[in-house]
This record gives sequence, structure tokens and C-alpha cells, in this order.
Amino acid sequence: MSKQALNIAVLVVSDTRTLETDTSGAALKSAVEADGHRVIERMVIKDDLFHIRAVVSQWIHQSEVQVVLITGGTGFAARDITPDAVAPLLEQTIPGFGELFRQVSYAEIGSSTVQSRALAGLANKTLVAALPGSSGACKTAWTKILSEQLDSTHKPCNFVSVLL
Repeated sequence: MSKQALNIAVLVVSDTRTLETDTSGAALKSAVEADGHRVIERMVIKDDLFHIRAVVSQWIHQSEVQVVLITGGTGFAARDITPDAVAPLLEQTIPGFGELFRQVSYAEIGSSTVQSRALAGLANKTLVAALPGSSGACKTAWTKILSEQLDSTHKPCNFVSVLL
């Protein structure tokens, strides 16, 4: 069986970055494409609860978007509201995603990983994952979790079957 290429939208949540200065979304885009998937949209928006919900809702609604990757706004600072914006949109949460992300991050950043509110879930046959805003965290999430879980040939299970 050959690997199924997925359509992925990347959202960067930041009050300070632009498409030109963003490194996290760029790292995700590179990793996604290196694994044979397609980035069909990439956007940078401010840390605004309703703007995040609007963009993610629009992508969840589009049948051609199979995965939404969000980077930024998952910490505990006052403006870090990405998990609060995204969680109500999910039909099912994937608790193991955040748990595993913090576990694999511990090897890299130690106890600081407890300040990550990374999360994932499913909505309208779309995987939505909210990751921290650092390019290192995005690379970790991709290489340690998402690359395998978005690989249709990964056994014993992967998310691709619920996305198609």
C-alpha cells in the first residue's frame, strides 16, 4: 500500500510574526512537504480567540482540508488562548496527543514542558492539532508524533483512516 498524501493547513498564531518572519509555520511546512503531504494554506493571525475560531472553523468546514496544524498561543501567558479557542470546535479530543507531546518534549526542555497546553482532536473528519510556537516544538511534534500518525502505512494504527 502506498502512502496517502494529505492536504494540510498551517495556522500561526502570533502578535509579533509575519509570514516573512515566522519560523515555526515554515518548519511545519517544510516537514509536511518533506513527508509527501501538501500545505494548501498557511496563514499568520493575531492572538484573538474569535479570529482563531473563525479560521479554524472555515478550514474544518472545507472538505479538501484534512489536517489543521496550529502553532503558537499554547502557553500560560495572558495572550495564549489557542487551546481555549480550539477546544470548543472539536467533536472528539485526543488526550494522548498532549500527553505524548509533553513526554517527548521533556527530553528536550525538561520540566518547562508542563507549561505546554498542546492539544489535538477531530472535527468534521479533520485532525486539528495545536502546538507551541517555537520551531523546535513544531519539529518535535512532527518527528515524534504527527509524521507517523499522518502516515497511512504506519501500523498498528494511524489517523488517516478517520480523515478520508
